[in-house]
Amino acid sequence: MEIKDIKRLQNGSDVRGIVLEGIPGEAVNFTPDMAMKIAFSFAVWLEKKLAKGPMTFAVGRDSRLSGPHLAQAVARGLVSNGHTVYQCGIATTPAMFMTTLDPVMKADGAIMVTASHLPYNRNGLKFFTSDGGLDKEDITAILELAETVGTNFTPGGQAIDYDFLPSYSTGIVDFVRKKTGGEKPLNGTHVVVDAGNGAGGFFVDQVLKPLGANTAGSLYLDPDGTFPNHIPNPEEPEAIHHITKAVLDNKADLGIIFDTDVDRAAIIDEKGNAINRNGFIAFISSMLLSDYPGSTIVTDSVTSTGLTDYITSLGGKHHRFKRGYKNVINEAIRLNEIGIETHLAMETSGHGAIKENYFLDDGAYLVTMALIKFAELHKLGKPVSSFLEGLNEPLEVKEIRFKITVDDFKTYGEKVLEDFKTFAGKQPGWTLVEPNYEGVRVNCDETAGNGWCLLRMSLHEPIMPLNIESDTVGGCELIKATLMQYLDQYEALA
Repeated sequence: MEIKDIKRLQNGSDVRGIVLEGIPGEAVNFTPDMAMKIAFSFAVWLEKKLAKGPMTFAVGRDSRLSGPHLAQAVARGLVSNGHTVYQCGIATTPAMFMTTLDPVMKADGAIMVTASHLPYNRNGLKFFTSDGGLDKEDITAILELAETVGTNFTPGGQAIDYDFLPSYSTGIVDFVRKKTGGEKPLNGTHVVVDAGNGAGGFFVDQVLKPLGANTAGSLYLDPDGTFPNHIPNPEEPEAIHHITKAVLDNKADLGIIFDTDVDRAAIIDEKGNAINRNGFIAFISSMLLSDYPGSTIVTDSVTSTGLTDYITSLGGKHHRFKRGYKNVINEAIRLNEIGIETHLAMETSGHGAIKENYFLDDGAYLVTMALIKFAELHKLGKPVSSFLEGLNEPLEVKEIRFKITVDDFKTYGEKVLEDFKTFAGKQPGWTLVEPNYEGVRVNCDETAGNGWCLLRMSLHEPIMPLNIESDTVGGCELIKATLMQYLDQYEALA
């Protein structure tokens, strides 16, 4: 059995690798045998953690071409030593977590076979217990175990086919009905969905239609692992173009777009404007701040000053933290533990988790909240576009990614940031933002670009992203020009 370099498959709190040939220069480094070994090690790790014997697991997958083979390998690894494995087929990442809370399945652990929005030749694994998704340290321990544990698999359990999405969908429908007080609160509305040929197509027939919505014009609902229409990523301009066009062509009241495994989402208003990134955070924040006045909203580091102003105007507190959805979620959990009321942790990427939903990274749940507000607005005769009228979006946005070309890129990048902080503190019209938890963030006044910039290190790669926003035409270029006076001295930044 091939177990070479399993630890290299770790990607933060996930496992990811190349599973299919077909893209030049990208050799397969993640095989079904490796997936089976990792799943077996997860079971060994969890058995020790929970101090219990034969356990129950759930396995789901998105629409990727390699999904069936990897999911089967995962099930083989888990079924050893008497464990029971529910094989859920096409599913979503949030649904896999919910199997650990489901009164029928009562799964001790769950694995989702997915690589989110990455190209078709890649795949990966996400792991859950009833406490939520595993952390980076847990994945490290499991992969270390996978490289040392014995390979004597003795299947003695059972594998059961179980389509969990209908139960998961019923929970969503019941929640919306309870919150809105109606059996079909979306009667008279037109909602279109773009599932990107991922796992989110179920939302049309199993959620929206039972709630009364007209869903004509929805796109790419059938799973297709080649992703023939566009990358299923709510951040991608091409993906947003498809759902925007569907909204306008069908004169719909609302558009919804999911990523491949439905842990991210965005919505489109009736005018074709995307409510994503800062806008989607603002949308969900406004609802939670209505229920929990004065509470804190945790976001990643690249959110705009306009979002801060919006949250503050609603009486909330904005806490920017590091990029990485687990970083944001764990920070929200930490704040609650020290007595700072926090109900939302959300990245500009669309990853978002809510306290009342177990701080689960769940795109479908965020959309469900949006549907509740949408139903309320519809009842009042108001369009979705009216809801965020107080949010000021930046006029210009720019991101530049500098590659660090030396081997010890972390040390080099830290030196660049340390010196940049000194440089920034001396620039006219620039003010260092404190507290700041990632990189160096600077506010630039009207004489210096009327915006802000953030220079930071990538979480996993030898890359230094530079984000710039401005509320003035030409402001980004003005801020960039000052930045380049500093960055041009570093020859290892390409």
